[in-house]
Amino acid sequence: MAKVELKQPIVAEISELLDGAASAVAVDYRGLTVAQDTELRKQLREAGVTYKVYKNTLIRRAAEGTDFAALDPHLEGPTAIAVSKNDATAPARILAEFAKKADKLEIKAGIVEGTYYDAKGMQAISSIPSREVLLGRLFGSMKSPISNLARVLNQIAEKQEETA
Repeated sequence: MAKVELKQPIVAEISELLDGAASAVAVDYRGLTVAQDTELRKQLREAGVTYKVYKNTLIRRAAEGTDFAALDPHLEGPTAIAVSKNDATAPARILAEFAKKADKLEIKAGIVEGTYYDAKGMQAISSIPSREVLLGRLFGSMKSPISNLARVLNQIAEKQEETA
């Protein structure tokens, strides 16, 4: 069997992983201990993020013609890719947080909802809270004025009962 035929299923696997992905982040994992790598994988898995190490040429081939082709210049040296189909900021958030403890982990670049970001851009993306947190804040801010209105109306009703 030719080498190309052996690599075809892996390219197809990467293509399937990237297809419909909200974000993908390329990282250099050199220097991580086995314990650190295991912990990182666990955190990513719990957030629904797929984290795998592939050959750079196979990632390039799978990303051809997609938004993820913008990662091409960063595919040098050991590269792992973290992909999320649901939460666009989850990979960047988890990787950046983990990199604070494990300084060997280096975010190279990423694609978030079709837009390319370099390492600094990914740091900015990592500060964006998850969708659930943002929705919670939105509903909390909407609930506060309604609660205040209900309290005021209740006080008015109580005053009218006292005077009646």
